[in-house]
Amino acid sequence: MRRVAITGVGVIAGPGRTASEFWHNLLEGRPAIGPLESVDTSAMRFQNGSEVRGYSHTPYFEDRRADFMDRFAQFAVIAAREAVAQAGIEWTPELREKTAIITGSCVGGQSTEDLGFVEVYKLAHNRVHPLTIPKTMANAGASHISMEFGITGPSFTISTACSSSAHAIGQAAWMIRSGMVDLALTGGSEAPFSFGILKAWEAMRVVSPDTCRPFSRDRHGMILGEGAGMLVLEPWEAAEARGARIHAELVGFGMSADACHITQPSAEGAARAMRGALRDAAIEPEQIGYINAHGTATAANDPTETAAIRSVFGAHANKLAISSTKSMHGHALGAAAALEAVAAILSLRDGMLPPTANYRMPDAECDLDVIPNRARAAQVEYALSNSFAFGGLNAVLAFKKA
Repeated sequence: MRRVAITGVGVIAGPGRTASEFWHNLLEGRPAIGPLESVDTSAMRFQNGSEVRGYSHTPYFEDRRADFMDRFAQFAVIAAREAVAQAGIEWTPELREKTAIITGSCVGGQSTEDLGFVEVYKLAHNRVHPLTIPKTMANAGASHISMEFGITGPSFTISTACSSSAHAIGQAAWMIRSGMVDLALTGGSEAPFSFGILKAWEAMRVVSPDTCRPFSRDRHGMILGEGAGMLVLEPWEAAEARGARIHAELVGFGMSADACHITQPSAEGAARAMRGALRDAAIEPEQIGYINAHGTATAANDPTETAAIRSVFGAHANKLAISSTKSMHGHALGAAAALEAVAAILSLRDGMLPPTANYRMPDAECDLDVIPNRARAAQVEYALSNSFAFGGLNAVLAFKKA
């Protein structure tokens, strides 16, 4: 079984258009949450989100190519470019054939789909954009990454709601570990800011009217986000042999299903996924020093996740440092776990733990050390990144300091 090294990370999201800019703003505790600019929210109960503000495809893609790509697929390629450049990959035909692309996306090309619905149902037109199907398909990000780099190995997309990119990263790690592939590009992308899907989220009554306050007693719900996070994974020995910088090691992956409710979280299900990640990594609970929490700031999620953490870690839960970076980049749905994995990886690499921003009031049901508002210097050997999705599908990644 081969060890899995992380040699490249790439990000585009509200807090930054590169991994370094994203990481700098997280450590500054600077939320990228504000009034949405790309959608008219005047008829909605909420107006805020975490957008990639002022985004245009022109610095990244020629017009002709951009015509084939929804915003979420563009984000996937942009983040993948950064991760590959950072890893210093030198492509050969053999490596291209032994590279996997595994991405996560919850809703795919929502903006394109929404435009099509407007054309048909509102404007009563008899046709939609001829590229609607290839732009809306959830695997478009993976497909465009394969074309970007000429990768001919296994390529697919996982859609498990808010756990999508955690499942993708975990599967990619197992493929590296087993020897099935020699390199993997993995992560997730999402661009959910279209009128129709925002109205759907409004109907669920879980979106905050102002901002995201995970674990704070005065929390009012989640804030939606967009963007992409991508990782380059490769065998540890291969990374060392070519002198690559190893950001961290991916040592464990755990999954579970709640099997109880389509939207309400389960502490037992979340705990099973965390235990699975620890078991896969062959480490004890007491070795974990930091958890990047799912931390959505909804009334139900935060106390449920707290209970799950206490169930798994017992007395050690009082010594754990925990934060929810959703307080800054929002809940990016299928891309959330990828953005949070990047945050956990860079925490281990740099010895700095990002804060839970916007925190104001302790909650007795969320009685953990949630790193309120300011980043913390701490040398941590192992970290978890939690993702718990609607449908009760849970995925947890375990990382080790390089």
